[in-house]
Amino acid sequence: MAQPKWVWIAGGLAVLFVIGVVNDDGSGQGDAPATTTTAAVGEPTAAPPPPDEGSHDEGSQDEGSQDAAPETCTVPDVVGMVHQQAQDTMQDAGLFQLREEDATGRGRMLIVDRNWTTTAQSVAAGQVVACDTEITLAARKTDE
Repeated sequence: MAQPKWVWIAGGLAVLFVIGVVNDDGSGQGDAPATTTTAAVGEPTAAPPPPDEGSHDEGSQDEGSQDAAPETCTVPDVVGMVHQQAQDTMQDAGLFQLREEDATGRGRMLIVDRNWTTTAQSVAAGQVVACDTEITLAARKTDE
């Protein structure tokens, strides 16, 4: 009669346990780990790594190193471009937070960007903004 699968799994686990406990000399006395660390939940179990050579103490930070200025990008003029080209131009300028909308107000989705022409942008061309600024591009179907 075939034994259930769980019997085979339990037997295999028991063999692994015994192998882990028995010493090479067969004494049955497992070696104690080289180091043991116990800690309450949430407490660290090891010392933090040493600081990098270039790091500073909290009280000796260089001026301006605390908050780095955000990266800035210059907004290009994309009005009149095919919508796909407008998106590519914005991304080439480092602006990736782009939204799009149907300029007719009908709420259509711009599925095939090459069939739409950009008619407006929410941030004026030439402005210098943080590169993570969200910019909305409005577009109309090219044949409308």
